[in-house]
Amino acid sequence: MASLNVGNLGEYLREQRRAAQLSLRQLADATGVSNPYLSQIERGLRKPSADVLQQVAKALRISAETLYVRAGILDEREREELETRAVILADPSINERQKNVLLQIYDSFRRENGFVPGPDADADAGADVKADADADAGADAGRDAGPRNGDDAGTDVTDTEDQDPHSS
Repeated sequence: MASLNVGNLGEYLREQRRAAQLSLRQLADATGVSNPYLSQIERGLRKPSADVLQQVAKALRISAETLYVRAGILDEREREELETRAVILADPSINERQKNVLLQIYDSFRRENGFVPGPDADADAGADVKADADADAGADAGRDAGPRNGDDAGTDVTDTEDQDPHSS
């Protein structure tokens, strides 16, 4: 069988598997992908599908996007965008609405700088809550930041109903 142009992917997968201290058989068990098929991928004889790469990435606890780039499925720039989105979406310290607003701002800056958001931008942002974020992004962003009055802008103001904003 002739070697495809996926040797770089195979070598990388072998390195990652060894770093994870997994045998090929253990990786096969963890992914549900056959041992011979994984061996062929590592030797550069087979080009795996995105689904197989995702299963391998999950088992090795590495970025699927990195594997997609190495397999030629994804462009490097797209990978960087997807990883940025993944980090934002995985952050447990902000809620879903805040994540969506942040992703909208990110997309806005990318458009401003000449980059077009990837085709999955809306799907990654969570299409089920995106409409809500669109509707109230401006109002909620202002409300979350707290009241802002002239010289007080930028200060952390809480419970301002009973306080004179100029008496600090």
